[in-house]
Amino acid sequence: MEIAGPSASDLIEMYRRMRLIREFEDRTSTLYKATEVPGFVHLSIGQEASAVGACWHLRDDDVITSNHRGHGHCLAKGLDPVPMMAELMGKESGTCKGRGGSMHIADPTRGIFGANGIVGAGMPIAVGAGTAAQLKGTDSVTVSFFGDGAVAQGMFHESANLAAVWQLPVIFLCENNHYSEFSHADDQHPVSLSERASAYGMPYVHVDGNDVEKVAAAMSKVIAQVRSGSGPVILEAETYRWHGHYEGDPERYRTPEELSQWKERDPLVITAERLVSLGTSQHDLDAINDQIRGQIDEAVEFARSAPDPAPESLHDYVTAPRLEIAEPPEPRGETFKTMNAIREAITYEMDNDPTVFMAGIDVAQGNVFGLFRDMPDLYPGRVRDTPISETAVIGTAVGAAMAGMRPIVEIMYMDFIGVCLDGLMNQAAKLGFMTGGAVEMPLVVRTQFGAGRSSGSQHSQSLEAILAHIPGLTVVMPSNPADAYGLMRAAIRDPNPVVFVENRLQYGMKGPRPEPDHIIPLGKAKIVRPGTDVTLVSWSRMLASTLDAASALEESGISAEVIDLRTISPLDRATILESISRTHRLVIAHEAVQDFGVGAEIAALAANEGFWYLDAPVARVAPPAMPSPYAPALERLWLPGKDAIVETVRRVVTT
Repeated sequence: MEIAGPSASDLIEMYRRMRLIREFEDRTSTLYKATEVPGFVHLSIGQEASAVGACWHLRDDDVITSNHRGHGHCLAKGLDPVPMMAELMGKESGTCKGRGGSMHIADPTRGIFGANGIVGAGMPIAVGAGTAAQLKGTDSVTVSFFGDGAVAQGMFHESANLAAVWQLPVIFLCENNHYSEFSHADDQHPVSLSERASAYGMPYVHVDGNDVEKVAAAMSKVIAQVRSGSGPVILEAETYRWHGHYEGDPERYRTPEELSQWKERDPLVITAERLVSLGTSQHDLDAINDQIRGQIDEAVEFARSAPDPAPESLHDYVTAPRLEIAEPPEPRGETFKTMNAIREAITYEMDNDPTVFMAGIDVAQGNVFGLFRDMPDLYPGRVRDTPISETAVIGTAVGAAMAGMRPIVEIMYMDFIGVCLDGLMNQAAKLGFMTGGAVEMPLVVRTQFGAGRSSGSQHSQSLEAILAHIPGLTVVMPSNPADAYGLMRAAIRDPNPVVFVENRLQYGMKGPRPEPDHIIPLGKAKIVRPGTDVTLVSWSRMLASTLDAASALEESGISAEVIDLRTISPLDRATILESISRTHRLVIAHEAVQDFGVGAEIAALAANEGFWYLDAPVARVAPPAMPSPYAPALERLWLPGKDAIVETVRRVVTT
């Protein structure tokens, strides 16, 4: 079916929006050269038609994700240039309160889920936004803008594949400007984007990205198709960026003649000529240009006069405010297992909150440890298997959380977090901060670990120190069934990204079942055994060895107080310091390798803030800094237990 072209009034508005982008970008270039805009700047001059045409038929409830060259996308989706300019200047009145800057502008209230400084990172987030729309049963669509260079990223493959498997309402829009930073696209890709689309069973559309009418017409058809539930589409808009990859780029990789040829196809000139042919006068076009110039003048003056963020706001937005949760009473119910605790906590929240859903590799099959058998039947559509695509899994959680869901996703082994670290480190952990608190990230990433069963070096690692070193992430490691239940419920309800780390060797551990409303505050350690002579700090499975050691020490007259951290980050410093103020000695035991670990952070805390309490050096009990051995005999030597803790405590107490 032939789609009618835009009316003259619509085409004038398209021209106005493109002129707004051009003027904003031109002015940004000037301000950057004058050092009024700090940081990095990547401009979209020459690509205005693809942004405006792509967003022309989008609604307020539709979502876009963008990239480092995202100013035009944000303006085309309706973002006000005044706070945008203030954001580029790092001002408190900026779109993101000066926390994001040029590459990270976002406004989720307008469906702008963020420009992004990581190439390709918007695509997994778009999959999450599309998943949220599908689960909510709406007909909103998500458009993910990316450049031709991002096609080489694994994120592209994982996102396109998962979107196709789940038939999500996502439009992957490649603005092919022919260069991946400094390299020509022909040197980067062995096959065309149309061939890639075919491989995913996905429709492909090619359009002249410098003609806003053609882009809008193509998108009109594609958006209607995707809204109808037909699944994702790849659209390639062929265009060209006039400036370098970044402002200051010497551009040695292309010729002036090539640039001149593309400037002859200026998107604004193409549209202006079309308007003149329809009867618009040059005087009317000049009036639009003058009005836009004045609008940007006002934006610049506003930004220049706006205040910087206040010094006392330095730590704002790193985490969202947590729920006030009181420490619950001790559980007294019948015995149950840790694996039951995790399942029951999740089902409790899924029963009471329709925004909670689960996704991950084999979770709909029960998961590799059988925790979730039959749950897909109880919650149709809300327990979802994914391909083996950890990056897409984390991106799904991020995008869905931004869209108002509470995802629980699984990374099968803790060792695999390296595969998807960008989604945790640069997206989940930072988007709340970089948007000035406009985004909450209520998601849970479940994973598990456990040395001691010859799982080898790639399936035995305790990597909580890596995660705890990322500001914005909450890291939880329960040590018993009741805590697993209470902490999981708190994690699901928390507005921040939580990595929930289970020990697989404790899935069969038994303990008393708490009441259904049992919930434990995050960031609060617990004294699980009082003592007077030494403080022992531990977490997860090593806590059991620590408690066994405390019992053995009692027989020789040493009274050990044992603290279960429960939450690694944020660290409950107050409980640790209060304990050593009474016991005057500190020993930390953990399963992760000793060097640069959480134990070192706790030792530094004691040295910095508890030094005058201490009567002996702080000691750590942990495996040496080497990979976990496979051979059982070597693994037993490598992994310390009760005896090593007892020996260390005796040495510390007698010092």
